[in-house]
Amino acid sequence: MSQSTISIVSLYPTILGTYGDGGNVLALRHRARLQGLDAEVIDIDPGMPVPLGGDLYVLGGGEDTAQVAAAQALRQDGSLALAIDRGAAVLAICAGYQLLGETFPDATGTPSPGVGVLDVWTDRLPRRAVGELAADPAPTAPAGITATFTGYENHAGHTHLGVSAQPLAVVRVGIGNGDGTEGAVMGRVIGTYLHGPALARNPQLADRLLGWAVGRDLPSIIEPEVEELRRERLDSVLPRP
Repeated sequence: MSQSTISIVSLYPTILGTYGDGGNVLALRHRARLQGLDAEVIDIDPGMPVPLGGDLYVLGGGEDTAQVAAAQALRQDGSLALAIDRGAAVLAICAGYQLLGETFPDATGTPSPGVGVLDVWTDRLPRRAVGELAADPAPTAPAGITATFTGYENHAGHTHLGVSAQPLAVVRVGIGNGDGTEGAVMGRVIGTYLHGPALARNPQLADRLLGWAVGRDLPSIIEPEVEELRRERLDSVLPRP
């Protein structure tokens, strides 16, 4: 059944919110308004129980210690995994992306257990990835996403996809997962290394997540100022035809 009011759960924004990732929640609320939807945002700080009834959960990036603490808290709480099983959508950025997988490296490089809701695992890149990232939607990207992804990456993770996860995009400029692909999709869970924030620079991704949350496809709404930003960022890194 479709709905017109959605619940957006921002998970641990006080420790998972580097490089402007908190802007993803603002972008979702803005795009929801354009689509005629009401959006309730619930901020969950460490130590608070994760609500089971959210429609869309958002995690951002963070430092190594915060990442380990967040993964441990989410495993112990258990509600995020249950919400995903019940059909909730999830967007996870950078450290948030890694910690949803099976393992990721802690500050010493030792594998640390993740939440295990995304079939990926992460180890170290030989060299840190820093800079603009541009990637074209992979054939396995969610329906309706056709525009080149643009964002900023700053991470040392080499993320490997298991058989149940599919790449979100194919890298044109930058590193992404470390194997020529960027991000991962598994059901209604999306992980990516895109900062920027990702949803401000990639509105089709925001609309896809909102569509999952309300249970119906949403129309494409073009905002000229957003498209101008996208062109400027992509023109700065992609070769001109």
